[in-house]
Amino acid sequence: MKDNEKLILIVDDEPLQLKAAQIMLQEAGFRVLTAVNGAQGLKLALENYPDLVMLDWMMPDMDGLEVCQRLRELSSVPIIMITALSSEKNKIAGLEAGADDYITKPFGRGELLARVNAVLRRANASPHASDNQILVLDALHVDFSNRRIWLNGHEVHLSPTEFSLLRELARQPGKVVSNETLLKCVWGTDYVGDTSLVRKVVHRLRQKIELDPQDPQYVLSQPGFGYYLGAK
Repeated sequence: MKDNEKLILIVDDEPLQLKAAQIMLQEAGFRVLTAVNGAQGLKLALENYPDLVMLDWMMPDMDGLEVCQRLRELSSVPIIMITALSSEKNKIAGLEAGADDYITKPFGRGELLARVNAVLRRANASPHASDNQILVLDALHVDFSNRRIWLNGHEVHLSPTEFSLLRELARQPGKVVSNETLLKCVWGTDYVGDTSLVRKVVHRLRQKIELDPQDPQYVLSQPGFGYYLGAK
């Protein structure tokens, strides 16, 4: 399936914003499902297996943050948060809930398509020729070619962004990869300088692949510079 044939679910309780995003994506060739509240969006996401979910943050009853958290318990579908809240605190909250990216209202067609295409590329990236097909670090086993991960024999599910970050570190095991390099390779050049993205995704990754996230053994840091992969 080509990128522009992929199915995108938009969940937003603002009719004009919902319709505008739907038209922009359909004009770009995407198939689009829409939902006007969180409960409906969660139901459609679980029934239709979209390739990407876009969630408005501010919705009554079940807001986008709660929908994101519930989806992350059940699925690794890529998620973009739509928010009018542009503060660093709110962006970080979305990332901590499991979102892969965020877009701030109001946005235009160019920014929307750039964000959507960037997240879809991460979700569908083919293994690099230099990727190790299998990585084993004590209790952590990663099959990069099949995008599967186990910790102590139990399978772990990562979001596309978490997986992409782990893969970048695994390409140079034991070598410190700078925050800026990780931003460029995982998110793209438009994100350079936004090191909070790296910090928060590393935090989420450690919650999933470390035996003790407070004392990480695999995703290690060089404070103020970057991260590296290895057995501590």
